Amino acid sequence: MKKREFKRYYNLWIEEILTGKRFKAWTREISNNKKALLISLVFLVIAVILNGISGRYVTRVGVGVPTDIILNHVGPYNLQIFFGWGYLIFMALLFFFPLFFRIKSLHHVIGQWSLLVMMRSFFISLTHLRTPLTAIPSKFPQIFQPFVFENDLFFSGHTATTFLGFLLFKESKIRWVFLAGSIFLGSVTLLMHRHYSIDVFAAYFITYGTYQIGKWIFNKK
Repeated sequence: MKKREFKRYYNLWIEEILTGKRFKAWTREISNNKKALLISLVFLVIAVILNGISGRYVTRVGVGVPTDIILNHVGPYNLQIFFGWGYLIFMALLFFFPLFFRIKSLHHVIGQWSLLVMMRSFFISLTHLRTPLTAIPSKFPQIFQPFVFENDLFFSGHTATTFLGFLLFKESKIRWVFLAGSIFLGSVTLLMHRHYSIDVFAAYFITYGTYQIGKWIFNKK
């Protein structure tokens, strides 16, 4: 987008905010999609519950500590600020971007992410591996601690969530921010030894497959 075009779009956006046009359009879209939003929120509640159940389960039963060719030769490095706050920033961007700029797709984003969490809850319950012994402890703000678990390894949620943003926002340039974020956060998890390499690399394939399943489900709805 050229500088002149961007300035015109920006001025129009500000004008719509000041006159209330954008807020009216926003509330109208919320009303038009309220049924889809309600369904997506039901998915979200189910996903949070399943994530809690599976997270507590793997924290209790994780026993195996396999070797990993990447972890054996790299790190660990203390990158807690990126592991914690970096992930939270991308999570906020995943939901706030459609909330303010793509409200028609908000229910789709919520539903797709919820489905991804459900799929991850299933996979981590099958694989009883322990977080690598050399891992740097993860730190999140206290309010998020109830959602932080140990041994929830396969597949990497940091990588999957950001890559999902790349798949969801294909009509916007912000998708490249999410793609870069998935590579960056995936690398951070490996450098901190928070995940095995298979957890990070498999996340791309599983996320794409889950995204395609989600498209079929939510298009039907």
